[in-house]
Amino acid sequence: MSGRQSAFTFVELMVVLAIIAVLLTIALPRYFSGLERAQEAVLKEDLFVMREAIDDYYLDKGQYPSSLDRLVQDRYLREIPVDPVTDSRETWIVLGLPLNPSVVYDVRSGARGEASDGTLYYEW
Repeated sequence: MSGRQSAFTFVELMVVLAIIAVLLTIALPRYFSGLERAQEAVLKEDLFVMREAIDDYYLDKGQYPSSLDRLVQDRYLREIPVDPVTDSRETWIVLGLPLNPSVVYDVRSGARGEASDGTLYYEW
């Protein structure tokens, strides 16, 4: 042994960091867009399930439920789902009938903003 230790040079470390930075600039946008698409898919599914429960409630009882909690109490839903965009159960917008606004006729997301397809979340 000549007494010289082997180690990475500064240039080698900079090349490795540059390669990692390039890979991250390619991967991160894809990751976040995939995450957004997954949240939108969950939101669409949650809306479909809740609307289906409202319709089933109406078909069984002949009237619309008075609240989303009524769907849970009568076992049409196990629980009120969490809005994946707002990350809350409290942001659902309940729509009633024009002549009877105190019932649950439809439900929408309370999320602000635009979906990846250009539509607004609260219009779904």
